[in-house]
Amino acid sequence: MQNGVVQIQTKIHNIRGIDVMLDSDIAQLYGVETKRINEAVKNNPDKFPLDLMFELSGDEWESLRSKISTLNEEQDLKSKFSTSSWGGRRKLPKVFTEQGVYMLATVLKSQKATETTLAIMRTFAKMRQYLADNGDLYKQISELKAEVIKNQEWTKEKLIATADAITILEEMILEIRAAKEVESIGFLRDRQ
Repeated sequence: MQNGVVQIQTKIHNIRGIDVMLDSDIAQLYGVETKRINEAVKNNPDKFPLDLMFELSGDEWESLRSKISTLNEEQDLKSKFSTSSWGGRRKLPKVFTEQGVYMLATVLKSQKATETTLAIMRTFAKMRQYLADNGDLYKQISELKAEVIKNQEWTKEKLIATADAITILEEMILEIRAAKEVESIGFLRDRQ
């Protein structure tokens, strides 16, 4: 079961501040085609209000594709991104919240859908518990990150100031050398 939880966790993404799963990921877990998930939604629109399921915008989909590709560079992602015979998604994907996944199970009514939905619900619960248990740690990490960024900016400013000071010193050294060369030829500088 632990391996199943990890597999499901990798399919949960935070979009618009909400933890959601892609229609294609749910279909894969349920062992059905993505179009079957979308048909269930189309045939039962009253069971899927916007707080349970929504379609990604083009920008959200591109951002998520990039994130998934980065996380899974060595996997063949064709199945996730190409769900039609035309060689790619023809529509933007739908995403489902935890409650939306549960609602899908009530519509699909198969044993596999029920078992998978229970595993998904347990995964969402474990993730919530993990966040609750580690909220202070998350806060500390965020504060450390902010401090590092602040120090990076300070360090960058100091390095720029140091580089400027070195440039000024180099120019002064060149002026002093030039003045010494002039004196060595026989010209005297005004000494004050």
